[in-house]
Amino acid sequence: MPPVTVVDPGIEFPADAIEVGRIAGAWGVKGWIKVQPFASDPQALFSSRRWFLRPPEGPGAAVSVPPLLCITDSRTHGSLIVAAAQEVADRAAADALRGARIFVSRASFPTASADEYYWVDLLGCDVVNRDGQPLGRVSGLTDTGAHSVLHVRANGAPERLIPFVAAYIDEVDLVARCIRVDWGLDF
Repeated sequence: MPPVTVVDPGIEFPADAIEVGRIAGAWGVKGWIKVQPFASDPQALFSSRRWFLRPPEGPGAAVSVPPLLCITDSRTHGSLIVAAAQEVADRAAADALRGARIFVSRASFPTASADEYYWVDLLGCDVVNRDGQPLGRVSGLTDTGAHSVLHVRANGAPERLIPFVAAYIDEVDLVARCIRVDWGLDF
């Protein structure tokens, strides 16, 4: 394996770490990496200069990766991000990181504007209707292009798909982990 500078092995993985992308390979000859972000607006990657790594999952995942990359420069390149890190000296070292999973601390995400939410913050929220009837918990979200859709699951009930638009969403209380919606039990 090509040389990769290993930072202090005692680095602690943040308790609030969120997976935000994967290393797709090397970019150029000077050790830059290509990153496939998981968000269409990857501001979390740009807002943090400390990217925590985990090896890829699945067969052949015995790749050794440094626990942390200290990012010195990054920018968009089409649908990807390209970045330079202190720990990656050349193309071979960058290519050796292919498939590594990138995490950043949730605390380093940019502050969302009023009425904007990170999907990761909505996952697990309880959903209740205007009558106070529980509809389930947010188990996932889908982006339809026009808007996002909440996937709401309750024990034994079919999954509900609720458009995440002002017409149906009355209130999002992240502190209480609750979303109040205009949605009937029979929808």
